[in-house]
Amino acid sequence: MAHLYPKADALKGAFFSPASTHHNSQTMATPLQARPELYGAYSVVDTAKDKAVKLGHEATKEFEKASSAAQAKTGKIELYSGKYYAACTFGGMLACGLTHTAVTPLDFVKTRRQVDSSLYKSNFEAWGKIYRAQGIRGIFTGWSPTLFGYSAQGAFKYGWYEYFKKTYSDLAGPEAAHKYKTGLYLAASASAEFLADIALCPMEAVKVRMQGGTPNPYTGAVDGFNKITAKEGYAGLYKGLYPLWGRQIPYTMMKFASFETIVAMIYERLPGEKDDYSKAAQTGVSFTGGYLAGILCAIVSHPADVMVSKLNSVREPGEAFGAAMGRIYKDIGFKGLWNGLPMRIVMIGTLTGLQWMIYDYFKIFMGLPTTGGVAPPPEKKEAN
Repeated sequence: MAHLYPKADALKGAFFSPASTHHNSQTMATPLQARPELYGAYSVVDTAKDKAVKLGHEATKEFEKASSAAQAKTGKIELYSGKYYAACTFGGMLACGLTHTAVTPLDFVKTRRQVDSSLYKSNFEAWGKIYRAQGIRGIFTGWSPTLFGYSAQGAFKYGWYEYFKKTYSDLAGPEAAHKYKTGLYLAASASAEFLADIALCPMEAVKVRMQGGTPNPYTGAVDGFNKITAKEGYAGLYKGLYPLWGRQIPYTMMKFASFETIVAMIYERLPGEKDDYSKAAQTGVSFTGGYLAGILCAIVSHPADVMVSKLNSVREPGEAFGAAMGRIYKDIGFKGLWNGLPMRIVMIGTLTGLQWMIYDYFKIFMGLPTTGGVAPPPEKKEAN
């Protein structure tokens, strides 16, 4: 049985220290011994980690420096003042304009498949065909009306939401506002989106026609705007307003009310209070709450989203809204109203999460508190 056990020399060679080679040139490494030059890999990982932490601290310092400079320039922003609503408006413009433009490839394929479900068998097939035919520019078809349209929509949506939320709270009174806060969020977001869609609709019409047309009929947002108004007048830009309201108002009601509710639930389950957490942690909660809210938004608003794409693409000039809706539904049926839903869930979940994160980062940048959280109940006045 002795042949089953390693010899003493083999054991000694397997466990000797690599550093001993510097002191004993007679000792030879065995095939089982780790190569000394690989020991440096551990220090490389540690060095990279240290650099990442250092860069993070430097980025935080730069952010705080820029934030302080911006706040010094604008002055202190009082909550619910004109400056406050202006800051929220600008933050909403950034949040919606940048995120919607970034996911233009997702939106492009979704719209194409909604307009004509027979064009592509899958999203990846669609991207492959478009890229081979038109390159990266083709995949981003519709980015310019998306940027202009959703920047305007975001500015109206977030700015007016903050205004209506405060106004309706004041009208209801502290106790009723706290008791019926979800209803208040729904009313404020619906009011804000009603106005935001009027700002969005012209560029949405251009975007849908650019993305739904094969080939793309316009060279950009301005070209599309001019051609539509020249042929159909300004009314041509608002052909899809009713279904846009039908899509966006329920979407935004779900987006804001569910976000506020989810964020409050998260903070209720975390130890301590909201203010105990760093600003980075708070924006992480904003992203999480926004992503979950976005999934609900996508499901609620998807049938109307399909109708918006269809109406802007195939509604005849002068055709009545109801007649066009009936004709489209007859063609696609109930199942067709859900065409492209998985892609939209991914797109809207990501969009909504990023929008709330960007919006709250901007509020932090301007020295304002992040959105949502556990609101303390109003104090009851004692009777004298």
